This record gives sequence, structure tokens and C-alpha cells, in this order.
Amino acid sequence: MNILITGGSGLIGQALIQHLNADRIIVLTRSPEKTTKLLPENIELITTIDDVDFNDLDVVVNLAGEAIVDKRWSNAQKAIICQSRWQITRSLVEKIQAATKPPHSFISGSAIGFYGRQGAVEIDESYQDVHDEFSHHICQKWEQIALQAESEQTRVCLIRTGIVLANNGGALEKMLLPFKLGLGGPIASGEQFMSWIHIDDMVAVLLAAIYQTAFSGPINATAPVPVCNQQFSETLSAVLGRPCIFRVPGFILRILMGESADLILYGQNVIPKKLLSNNFKFQYPTLEIALKQLLTPT
Repeated sequence: MNILITGGSGLIGQALIQHLNADRIIVLTRSPEKTTKLLPENIELITTIDDVDFNDLDVVVNLAGEAIVDKRWSNAQKAIICQSRWQITRSLVEKIQAATKPPHSFISGSAIGFYGRQGAVEIDESYQDVHDEFSHHICQKWEQIALQAESEQTRVCLIRTGIVLANNGGALEKMLLPFKLGLGGPIASGEQFMSWIHIDDMVAVLLAAIYQTAFSGPINATAPVPVCNQQFSETLSAVLGRPCIFRVPGFILRILMGESADLILYGQNVIPKKLLSNNFKFQYPTLEIALKQLLTPT
């Protein structure tokens, strides 16, 4: 099997590559000197998709995209966030469409931000009452572009990713310091849901999408037991053996982050119905199990 990956040097991409069983793994990168230090020696690096013949590919995995919460959402930054996803996806779709023997599977990134801010209502892949805001706008167009690759020859999966928990980067790393210092606590009301997933289960979701043809369309990549922010904070504090007494006012987050604070102040109660219906087995179905595995010294 020959696989092309975009975003291969990111948190999810690096973890996925460690578990792929493929004859040939090609990673598209803008910084080959940096990426070569992050990935195994047998990975082929290319700087443009013109360097690979899409007739020779079996699977394309599209994980590229500017980090969504690392910078304030100025108009310029919003454009970067959008175009870093839309442009590469459009280019991949055009290559797939032009191939006479196109890849049989196109696995393209998305996020649970597709649903916009929601309350406690359970949301599966069929949910239509989305909240029209920036996160939905990004994901909706991202998915629309990706779906143009769908044909009798090519299957398309849209991976609506939740909050990925890992011990070597991502959201959890950003949260840890105040909790380790005993200064952590819920944010605002703490009632907003956090639909999370352990990095190992995230990789397993991608592997299922790659190798199991029963999957297509949107797939919620989240653990089966989402929690509210209050529960998340209390569980993280308990695993670390620290108190959970300092509540972070929402206005502080708005001062620090601007509009992007909405991603933290609001949430979605997302259920991975498609995975569960296809008998996907989560290694870390509950938050306590996941955090203990990630944070307990070996």
C-alpha cells in the first residue's frame, strides 16, 4: 500500500506514521530539514504534490492545517487558518480527480467545531442543527471541498476530530502547568462539554478509516464518554493529586484570547455513533483511564 500524508509532522501525523503498515509512506512538507528529524528514516519527503503520481497512490491522508488556537483570530489569522486547510485539500482533490487510477481512499481532516457551539444535547454525525460561526465555517467548506474527490473509485472519510489528549503536545500540554501548581480549575461555568480523545484512539480511528471500507463520510473522532469542563478539571486535578479550587472567569480568557476563547467557553457533547455502530473498540473510553495512562510516570 502506498500512502501520501499531509500534516505528517504534526502531533496526530507523527503518531499515525508510527503505526502504519505500508510499502511506501510519502509526507508532504514545507520544511523537509525539520521534518526529517521528526519522522523515521524510511519516510519519503516531498515539498509539492507534483512530485508524486496519484495513480500510484492507494490512500491519501490529509491532516494539514494551521493551529487554530495558538494565535488571536485577527482577520489575517482567520484567513491563514482557513486557507491552510482549504487550499491543500482543493489541490489534493484536483489531483485525485485527474488520476486515471485514483487512490481508493481519501481520509480528510475536519473537527467537531463543525457543529458550532452547543449545549448538553448529544450530537452524532447526523446532527443538522449546527451553530453558524467561524469554526463551523472552516469545517463546512473544508468538508465540502474534500467530498468533491468522492467517486465510484474513491471513498472519502471526514474525520471530525475532538480534543486530542497526548503527553507530548497538544491541548493537554497547554493545560498542565496551572494544574500541576495547584492553581487549576474549571473555566467559566464549567458546564460546557469537552469531547476529547486519547491520541492512541485517535490513531486507531484513522487506521480504521484507512483500512476498513465500511467507513465513509463524517466520522466523529471522540471518546464515547464526553465530560463537561468541571468534570474534566476535577479529574485532571485528581490524577495529578492537586486541588481543583481556582475557577477561571470567562472574561479573563476573552482578554487573553479574543474571539478564539469561544472554543473553550462553549463546547459540544459529541458521540462517536458511527464508530460505535461499526464495533470500534476504544482503548481509553473514559477520561480518568486516559489521563492516568498519559500522566502516570512509567
